[in-house]
Amino acid sequence: MKNRIEKILQNRELNLGFLIFILLIIVTIRAPKFLELSNVERIVNDTAILIMVASGQLLVILTGGIDLSVGSTIAFSGMAASMMNQYYPGIPVYLVLLSGILIGTALGAFNGVCVAFGKIPPVITTLGTMSIFRGLTFVMSKGQWVTAHEMTESFMNIPKGRFFLIPNLTAWAILICIIMFYFIRYTRHGREIYAIGGNKTAAHFVGVSEKKVNFMVFTILGALCGLAGVMWTARYAAAVNETAAGFELQTVAACVLGGVSMAGGAGALTGVIMGSLFLGIINNALPVVNLSPFYQMAIQGFVVLTAIVANVLMEQRNEKQLLNRRRQ
Repeated sequence: MKNRIEKILQNRELNLGFLIFILLIIVTIRAPKFLELSNVERIVNDTAILIMVASGQLLVILTGGIDLSVGSTIAFSGMAASMMNQYYPGIPVYLVLLSGILIGTALGAFNGVCVAFGKIPPVITTLGTMSIFRGLTFVMSKGQWVTAHEMTESFMNIPKGRFFLIPNLTAWAILICIIMFYFIRYTRHGREIYAIGGNKTAAHFVGVSEKKVNFMVFTILGALCGLAGVMWTARYAAAVNETAAGFELQTVAACVLGGVSMAGGAGALTGVIMGSLFLGIINNALPVVNLSPFYQMAIQGFVVLTAIVANVLMEQRNEKQLLNRRRQ
């Protein structure tokens, strides 16, 4: 019975689900309409882009890395796609969407080359490219915005509408999650990602290429950032140079909240999805409880720090238990 209770307490997804439940109760007491279907749908839709990008950040963190350039990649890809739509409105919207994804893929691949083949630590690489990509966004746009009256209706409708009663943006997030779940759980590449993050030396002995895995995860994350960039600018009908500034913190927060180890090798997509939803609920609940949106960054930082400390304490406890079992 004691072991069963300990397993339940160590289940991060279950604990996070309980926290979400408590949070919903607290907010609903203040605002009974918070749990209305229309509002729940809006919260999920607002969180869809975070879920998509955080699922890619999961892959990078599982290898023991981190990507701090996701916000800048989103901004550059979104601005490039918006400007293409602005200057060449006759181009089919699916080609504009594809172009944004390819641009994000190229930026992610650049990070991957620096990390995998240049052997530059991920945090240093992406800290540099965060500034480079953001600067290139300013250069490309000449500091100008692309606003709604400069975009075509078909471009702005990409994330809007419904797919079998599901909002398009939410449907995109569901599709990405299904693909990522299959990729992580049922493909050789998914197992290699966990192997590199868990034990690089052992992974090398069984023939796993660290270079290929690192290049792959950064490239995939770049592609998801490209998709997010188009969705972001189309949804808000504005491409600005500061788009997604600080978004990297949210993606890392979603992963850490979901039980992903920053050391690599441990974590699940379900936890990341729940972590994203937890942040989405907090962001939507702030106005309800009369807290300024300016508290958002501080709250996210506190949540990340708390989750990291909890992860470290849990890992230390598991290591002690393992040592005690070996001694017995």
